[in-house]
Amino acid sequence: MKMALNALANFLVEAKTKTYAGNSKEVSSQRPGFKELEFRKGNWRYRDSYAGFFMTTGQEVVYFENKPFWAMAYAGGMLPQYIEKKEFASKTFCFLKKALLQVKKSRPFRGPENFKEAEWEYKDSSKGTIADFKGIEHIYYQGKEVFKQNYVGGLIKPKNEKQALKTFNKKSILPRAHQANCQIIIGK
Repeated sequence: MKMALNALANFLVEAKTKTYAGNSKEVSSQRPGFKELEFRKGNWRYRDSYAGFFMTTGQEVVYFENKPFWAMAYAGGMLPQYIEKKEFASKTFCFLKKALLQVKKSRPFRGPENFKEAEWEYKDSSKGTIADFKGIEHIYYQGKEVFKQNYVGGLIKPKNEKQALKTFNKKSILPRAHQANCQIIIGK
């Protein structure tokens, strides 16, 4: 399972830096009123779906071999006193994208624990692992909080755990030379 989580973390870092934070183009939305971004690599697919501007709610889902494998939900946005200040919100989201580009494999949820640039500061606090986590991120401008967002997520475990082994089999993530010596076991 550790190898599966490592592959997932590597994929998430690449997907996140090439979608919202990387200013990728929107794809056709599966849900009316939502903006959606997608990244694919091999058997992996990442989809970020969100609605709103000043305040948003959204979900990121990672599929492996077209089956949901991991997800994260998020909600929040500009604090009430900054709602309707479109230019300031746009600057805030521009800074947010810079922070999100700093995502690390060890914490592939949102941005780093702390990131500063000029008068802007991003702070993120999370608990848990890639398998089960929750957190909150904040943005400060000139020392005053202007943005706050909560998130929660983790692995998606199917009803039939044996099916999970078929979905995430060793042939799908390992070079042929390493397949014979590996066995992936998913929880009890």
